[in-house]
Amino acid sequence: MKNRKYTLVTLGIVSLLLTGCAAAANPGVGNSQPSLTATPTASAGPSEASLMVCGDQPKDRLKAILDLETAPHTVNDWANSTFTCTYHLEQGALIISVKEAADQASALTYFDVEQALAKDAKAIEGLANLGFPAYETADGSSVFQKDSFVLKVDASHLPATIGPDNITRNALAYQLSTTILACWVEHH
Repeated sequence: MKNRKYTLVTLGIVSLLLTGCAAAANPGVGNSQPSLTATPTASAGPSEASLMVCGDQPKDRLKAILDLETAPHTVNDWANSTFTCTYHLEQGALIISVKEAADQASALTYFDVEQALAKDAKAIEGLANLGFPAYETADGSSVFQKDSFVLKVDASHLPATIGPDNITRNALAYQLSTTILACWVEHH
């Protein structure tokens, strides 16, 4: 089990070092540097940091991991201070969401409640959590709390293993989480 975690950490770090971050693909936003502060009100819409989960970097990473010829079709939504991007893959849906809280303390409270309610949640510890509160679920989700955001990559609707390298859905969720976190750190 320890080797798996170190492999995941290594893969995440390598992906951070080898790739830069693209701005979110949103015609109304452009390519300005995103602010990593949550939007003050739900009606204001998602922050640029949240929009990154549907941007070029996660799409490119997903294409590379799964050896896809083209980026998957995505559908996004903004409701209850949560931006959700659903990637429609041949094997099922991959759902990435960002809960935007008013501040870091509120985000941590939300994270703690979600972890308590999650089935078979296990804390991601040591280097693998990149210094952030984080957990994964047995069914294929990775959840990280950073600043006023809670990032969830939910691969539970995918087969247990996926892609040409038969990566587990947990490893896929973790790798995409670290890709997004790297973008947030880079643009902070």
